[in-house]
Amino acid sequence: MQFDAELHRCALIIDRELPAGLAMNAASVTGVSFGRALENLVGSALQSQDGVTFPGLITAPLPVLMAAGDRLAELHRRCADDESLFVLPFSALAQSCRSYGEYEARLRDTASSTLALVALGLAGPKKTISRLTGDLKLYS
Repeated sequence: MQFDAELHRCALIIDRELPAGLAMNAASVTGVSFGRALENLVGSALQSQDGVTFPGLITAPLPVLMAAGDRLAELHRRCADDESLFVLPFSALAQSCRSYGEYEARLRDTASSTLALVALGLAGPKKTISRLTGDLKLYS
């Protein structure tokens, strides 16, 4: 997806039942994956007046919201076939693995319908993302 901050919005939705450490992990892993997958989401490096370089940051607000696990699954199902959206599911399976190789092997033998989601990243048209997430509370 070619992200345009004037046209698009993004959001991270975290399972509200996760302990704080796992919630932080889910948000950070999903955020890193967003940065890699969405072209133009991360701005260019900038320099301060005194020449210190600061790496590029996200070019749009990124609210971190919370929802129950079943709501994450429902949102994932609703969004999966919408080609205007970028949908980034993060599963409990992924969070339980100690290496990417382990995740790859275990995922290969698992039906997606059986995966419990612990986080969901969404990006797409502003109105669509607002409609999908407008009733969710900020993560606290």
